[in-house]
Amino acid sequence: MTENIIVKTNLEGLKLLRRGKVRDVYEVDDNLLIVASDRMSAFDVVMDDPIPDKGRILTAISTFWFNKLKDVVENHIISVNPAEYPEKCRRFGDQLRGRSMLVKKAQPLAVECIVRGYVSGSGWAEYRNKGTICDIRLPEGLPESGMLPEPIFTPSTKAEIGEHDENISFERAVSILGKDTAEEVRRLSLKIYETGRNFAHEKGIIIADTKFEFGFAAGRLILIDEVLTPDSSRFWPMATYRPGGPQESFDKQFLRDYLNGLDWPKQPPPPRLPKEIIDKTRDRYLEALKRLTGHGLE
Repeated sequence: MTENIIVKTNLEGLKLLRRGKVRDVYEVDDNLLIVASDRMSAFDVVMDDPIPDKGRILTAISTFWFNKLKDVVENHIISVNPAEYPEKCRRFGDQLRGRSMLVKKAQPLAVECIVRGYVSGSGWAEYRNKGTICDIRLPEGLPESGMLPEPIFTPSTKAEIGEHDENISFERAVSILGKDTAEEVRRLSLKIYETGRNFAHEKGIIIADTKFEFGFAAGRLILIDEVLTPDSSRFWPMATYRPGGPQESFDKQFLRDYLNGLDWPKQPPPPRLPKEIIDKTRDRYLEALKRLTGHGLE
């Protein structure tokens, strides 16, 4: 398979709205064109070294889940086929194929919707210190990576690029979103997680936690951005799962672990990534795609 690397797009004639950590977003008439690059972020810092094919893998996984979850929640996808995009986009077909989505324009909520089924990451750090995650009191004695009695909704604020998200209580989410919207995104987030977790279990993957984004389009609350990918979730192989410490993963935790071993303050500029780390990170993302969908990249 030929590696396909795109770090940044410049689609002449299309209006670039923003560059996120991974995605470039263009305005196309009344819709948006989202292009997933191969940029890799960790600790809210974008690395200088891309992960080959990462944007294509993320797009394939998100497309798979958006289709699978459409009976659970409405989403923003119009098409992922450049041949069906407006004519002004079609000349960029080679760049867009496999790594882009034409989507409905939505007003994103100012809160990220996180669901945790296991104690890990920032949740483990808070639990170890206070016995809570986002002010939710949990049973005593849970081990690191231990399964929670039931999944919990733990929202966070949205930080600008280079800044860190902040875990918040549900009450604070209510103050930001309003009671009805906060309760609805909590309900939807837990339902999506439950559906995804059960399917992934059948494929030998534990989805330990994940992040969703929602927005309003034409007055309706819809699922936007990406869904249940290795960038937005912790994927653990079920075969090697052992509570009591960190887990092997099919996500960016492998890269985080490498970076944690460096004398780097988790601020720009990022360190250069060795080829071995780049290749192994790509392999993990690709393994997640293969297990979930039954096929690799086309």
